[in-house]
Amino acid sequence: KTSDKSAFVRPSTSNLEKQLICPVCLEMYSKPVVILPCQHNLCRKCANDIFQVRQHFGGRFRCPSCRHEVVLDRHGVYGLQRNLLVENIIDIYRQQESSRLVNIKPEQRQQQLMCEEHEEEKINIYCLSCQTPTCSMCKVFGQHKDCDVAPLNTVFMRQKTELTDGIAILVASNDHIQAVISQMEEISHTIEENGRRQREHLANQFDVLVGILEERKQTLVGLITKQQDEKLKHVRSLIRQHSDHLEAAVTLVELAIQSMEEPHMSAFIQVHEHWYVGLQKSHLYFSSIFRVLEIYEAAKENNKARIGKKHGGEQ
Repeated sequence: KTSDKSAFVRPSTSNLEKQLICPVCLEMYSKPVVILPCQHNLCRKCANDIFQVRQHFGGRFRCPSCRHEVVLDRHGVYGLQRNLLVENIIDIYRQQESSRLVNIKPEQRQQQLMCEEHEEEKINIYCLSCQTPTCSMCKVFGQHKDCDVAPLNTVFMRQKTELTDGIAILVASNDHIQAVISQMEEISHTIEENGRRQREHLANQFDVLVGILEERKQTLVGLITKQQDEKLKHVRSLIRQHSDHLEAAVTLVELAIQSMEEPHMSAFIQVHEHWYVGLQKSHLYFSSIFRVLEIYEAAKENNKARIGKKHGGEQ
């Protein structure tokens, strides 16, 4: 039987490794790994090298994978989101590779494993029924003679391809999820911006209304103040006028009382007409004032009644 060493020869570059190769340094991604807006990945160091070279172009450079233009903010490459899933896959892949190399002895790395039951036979088939590697002798004469088997290399390549494809699909799914997250973040930013603009617009509209109301308020306050000053001026003028008449009337009464004590009839008659006319004038003046006050009180009562009736109708 010929040995099939290809079953234990590691492909130079698997599909998974291709997914984990940086397009700039052509090595496996070194952490931290950043994801560009176009959803392609770069080592942060490689992204920063490109950014430094293109910095005089306003922080713009093109993705090495798809040539999509990348625009960075003031944070530079440190503002790009890390692809933690790719970093975790790299860690797992490297751990598996290290474990595989450590567990294989130096003399075993160049030869196949031998069957425990048939020590001179190399393990070269896989029992599909028992799901275990075995040798051809076990299939012909041993415990697996009634089992379904397949070449070990075929099963190895199929399972490795399945695992590699599964990881590749997961990486691609991560890129898709990253794109969805970016869209959601953009939508979130749009919602916040729209809310800010609406609040600003509403505040401006209310500022305009407040300004109009304040202007109207000042106008009405000025009108009320003007009417108040005019009424106060008129009332104070009447107070002075009535005070002067009252003082004159008091003096007139005092002098008239003194004239009543005149013992000479002829002298009394001479001054009687003067005091009597003065008293009549004062009486007429005060009577006119009383009529004005009566009219004012009646108008005030009518106004109160009208206001009360209006409020009662509204209720």
